[in-house]
Formats: sequence, structure tokens, C-alpha cells
Amino acid sequence: MQDSEIVELYWSRSENAIAETGTKYGTFLHGIAFNILDSNEDSDECVNDTYLKTWNSVPPNKPIKLGAYLAAITRNLAITVFRSRNTASRSGSQYALSLDELAECVSGGETPELQAESGMITRTINEYLRSLSADARVIFVCRYFYNDSINRIAGYFGASESKVKSSLFRTRKGLKKYLEEKGIEV
Repeated sequence: MQDSEIVELYWSRSENAIAETGTKYGTFLHGIAFNILDSNEDSDECVNDTYLKTWNSVPPNKPIKLGAYLAAITRNLAITVFRSRNTASRSGSQYALSLDELAECVSGGETPELQAESGMITRTINEYLRSLSADARVIFVCRYFYNDSINRIAGYFGASESKVKSSLFRTRKGLKKYLEEKGIEV
């Protein structure tokens, strides 16, 4: 089923909207949540919360890219759960690892989480990402938005883990330089 058809189901308040969303995006959303939470149970709950939040927000919203809309909701919900956990249980998730990697180019006295929420830094990062090659941009987004593992990203590209790590290193280094040039403390 096409995204526009699923969105119309939400607009008509059909319960089939949730079933169709689950069929098309359930595995994808679970993967996003799992990469952050490192727990199947918490990820399942997060995906269910995504369906509820989508039900409550569509309408009035009418997302054109339903997958991206759902991904953003899932990611935000998972980050909220992640933050509510105690520090000791955070260490194994891809989210925690990716935050550690980003800390070298966006720390500036605040945690990477707080800076990433800043509108200015988000716009500046997006400007930088638009300047990258498509592959470098997708690798960066897979790692730092979807929190995919290096191994999984390498599999997507049919590349070695070393090549992915090198790409991420170069992108982070370039991002740090770009942020500094724009006057953002790193």
C-alpha cells in the first residue's frame, strides 16, 4: 500500500491505518528503536507508542513521506526512553556509541544530545551534509540518525567496515571544521 493511501486511512480514522503502517514500516521502526535502546521489549513498546502518536497527530498533519515521519517519531520516543534509563544500562547501544563518536565535533561544553537539539546547529549540520557526496551523506545519516552499526552500514554499501569507519571519520572531521568556520564552539 502506498504512503498516501495509508495517510488517507488515518484521515478517515480507519483502524486499518495502524495495521497497514505496521505491515509496511514495523520492522524498519523496530530497527530504529532497537539501535537506540538495545532492547526488543522496549523497542516493541516504542513502536506501539509511535502508532499511537501517529494516530493522534494524523490528522491534522498530512505527512508526504510517511516513513520519514514515523522514523522521526520513533527516534524521538526511543531517545526519551534512553534518557530515562540509568547510565549503566546505556553503554551497549548504538545510540550511545554514536554519541561518543560525535562528541569530538559537537561537544562545546554541552552534551551532544543538547547541542543536537539546537535549531542553529541542526541547520548548520544539514548545510554541511548537503555538501557531501550522496554515499558519505547516507553513511553519516545511517550512523547518526538511524544509529546503525558499522557492520550493518558496510553491508548496505557492500563495503568493508574499515571503509565505513574512514568515511565517518572524514565526515566528522569535516563537520568539526565546518562548525568552527561557522562560529559554533566545538
